[in-house]
Amino acid sequence: MTTYDFCVIDGGIVGVATAHQILTRHPGANLVLLEKASELATHQTGHNSGVIHSGIYYPPNSLKATLCRRGARWTKEFAAAHDIPHRVCGKLLVAADDAEYARMLALHERSITNGVAVELIDAAELARREPRITGVGALFVPDTGIIDFTQVTTALADEVRAAGGEFVLGAEITTLTETADAVTAAGPTGSWSARRLVACAGLQADRMARAAGLRRDFRIVPFRGEYYQLPQERAGLVRTLIYPIPDPELPFLGVHLSPTIDGALTVGPNAVLGLAREGYRKGSFDARDAREILGFTGFHRVARANVRTGLRELRDSLFKRGYLAQCRRYCPELTLADLLPREAGIRAQAVLRDGTLVHDFMIERTERSIHLLNAPSPAATSAMPIAEHIVDQL
Repeated sequence: MTTYDFCVIDGGIVGVATAHQILTRHPGANLVLLEKASELATHQTGHNSGVIHSGIYYPPNSLKATLCRRGARWTKEFAAAHDIPHRVCGKLLVAADDAEYARMLALHERSITNGVAVELIDAAELARREPRITGVGALFVPDTGIIDFTQVTTALADEVRAAGGEFVLGAEITTLTETADAVTAAGPTGSWSARRLVACAGLQADRMARAAGLRRDFRIVPFRGEYYQLPQERAGLVRTLIYPIPDPELPFLGVHLSPTIDGALTVGPNAVLGLAREGYRKGSFDARDAREILGFTGFHRVARANVRTGLRELRDSLFKRGYLAQCRRYCPELTLADLLPREAGIRAQAVLRDGTLVHDFMIERTERSIHLLNAPSPAATSAMPIAEHIVDQL
């Protein structure tokens, strides 16, 4: 069996960016990338809002804040150099009432600390810029953009192949065996050995970590993010991304209006517990996934601490009127008829045994492997800086 110099597990944007960065720093190295699916970018990379984030939300000095700013610049530059369609349309974070306005002012202060350009605007200016949107004020983030991250992944993969990287699709990995000289990744379709291994396994990150013998006690809890799409004749309803002011007690940004680079206008996502890590259809169920989630003490603690929020999200998933009510807080003219079906996404959320939701990127290592254990939004925006951070530790 060939022993590669490097093995990367995961064909999403972070995994492919990591392979790209390895070959940039180690030209001529022998590298293989393993992906369980039959195509690249089939999971979180291909099921998101397509937003190039600015880094406004994240705690100062966190990996998220630092890497997101760098990643936004890199994404735009890479897209321009490779003729990948993208648009810097800006984002409005809209305060619907006085309580949200107070949170908005705190977010404005954080944006200054994080070095993110923002503009504080009043209700009159909000109405002038976006006549269909109402609120008591808003933050305008001019550098936020939109893109298709699948196209970015494809372009990166082409460069990895050109540099000699090998891709193996349909390669499910179930065991990792580490010796003093190499790590062997094996599964139903074969085994691959490498001197260094990087796992950016997303929805399977905890299983890869356990296979590697890492001691961090956590589980990936999948949250379904359900989207709707407005009718095509309503796609021009807004010119910018429209976001609510996030609740700092919750790990998700709330339901937003997102123009997409292909000309659609989406609404979403919510956040509903998923009982299948890779099941995008409503009602998807996988016995193993459900057993691991429901049997984990950390999940029970999260559930107890967020009963009201969880029930509200479930209600809004089952009944469109509740979902619509969230949107109408800032876009009152939307109707039930405007909410057309669109495929859901699934967020891989790391939860510790004590019930802590891990908000930042989380990385751990063994002697010969590095594992990206938590990579929620803005991981797609931050993909190349995350890759650089990982390769710095190889």
